[in-house]
Formats: sequence, C-alpha cells, structure tokens
Amino acid sequence: MTAETSQTLDRGLRVLKLLADTDHGLTVTELSNKLGVNRTVVYRLLATLEQHALVRRDLGGRARVGLGVLRLGRQVHPLVREAALPALRSLAEDIGATAHLTLVDGSDALAVAVVEPTWTDYHVAYRAGFRHPLDRGAAGRAILAARQKPVGETAFTLTHGELEAGASGAAAALVGVTGVEGSVGVVMLADSVPERVGPRVVDAAREVADALR
Repeated sequence: MTAETSQTLDRGLRVLKLLADTDHGLTVTELSNKLGVNRTVVYRLLATLEQHALVRRDLGGRARVGLGVLRLGRQVHPLVREAALPALRSLAEDIGATAHLTLVDGSDALAVAVVEPTWTDYHVAYRAGFRHPLDRGAAGRAILAARQKPVGETAFTLTHGELEAGASGAAAALVGVTGVEGSVGVVMLADSVPERVGPRVVDAAREVADALR
C-alpha cells in the first residue's frame, strides 16, 4: 500500500475478487484467513458491499458475489467491444467471413461485437445481441472447452449447422483475461471450415486478449 491508496477499498476489492473465484461462496472465517485480517474487519467490509448489492450472504452465512456486480458488468461490454474491433476487422477481411466476439452471460453465449467483411458478395447475417446456449455453436463450445484445458492453452472449435442451416463456425476462447470469459470466432456459409481458418481464429483471440489485458 502507498500513501495515495485506500487500504479499506483495497480490501473490499480483494473480497470481491476472492468471491468471484469461487462457485460456493466463502465464510467470514475463510475470508479473514485469506485476507490476513480479523473477522470484525471482514464483517464491516461485507456489510458495506451488501449495501451496494455487490455481495449477498446465503442462509448458511456464506458470502457470494451479488447482483450489483452484473449491473456494473453490463457497462464493461462497450469497452470490451471497442478493444476487440481492430482484431475482428482484420479477421473478417482476411477470412472473408463474419467475425464476432462472444462473452458468457449466465448460461448463454452473447455476441457483443460483430464485424462483416467488406469485399464478399454474401456472408452470414450475425448481429450483436444474438444469444444462444453455450453448448451450441462454435463460440459457446470454445468457451466450454477452454474451461477443461490447462490455464494458458488455446485451441479452436469447429461446428456446422448448429445455429443456422448451412453455416459453419470456428472459434477460440479468450485466455488470460481476468474477469472476462469469452471467445472470438467467424461464421460462414460453407459445408466445412477451410483449414487455415482455425489457426487464424486462435491468433485473433490472442490479439483481443492482449488488447484487454
């Protein structure tokens, strides 16, 4: 800590990060041990975060991330989209297919940025705001696959006809971006994805991840 920073705010943000990294919540004692502070401090931090709906406590007393974080998260989409656009434009023009950035939204995959190629006679109409289950389509499947891979490992996922008849997709997950779970991909009218597309999508996903770090 330096003279210009707030110790209380730092601890509150650390609480949110700890809670975001667990699916089952944490008790006051667990948070106290992880933060290296006494339980009274943790109680005060949780009470303040609860007032802003950033934290909630279940009937068993375990603290979890609150719905207020979702409201803050919605404002992140425009920033993420802006950072991703250069890589998406390059990908769309290079492949000649619609490129997209997709983020996890609950149990769905949500397209937050879409770029269409400028030189093709036709391409798949794919719009920002398009939502589909994570287990359908290359964008969602790439995200699910990344959850099973070692940290830092990137690979591409291919699908055909899962979201639109006659359309094929390729996508690669964003890797190493704290607080953002998503993928970069392309969708095209084709029976199969050309061989060079998968590696190119992986490169684009890395470019977007670098822009978001």
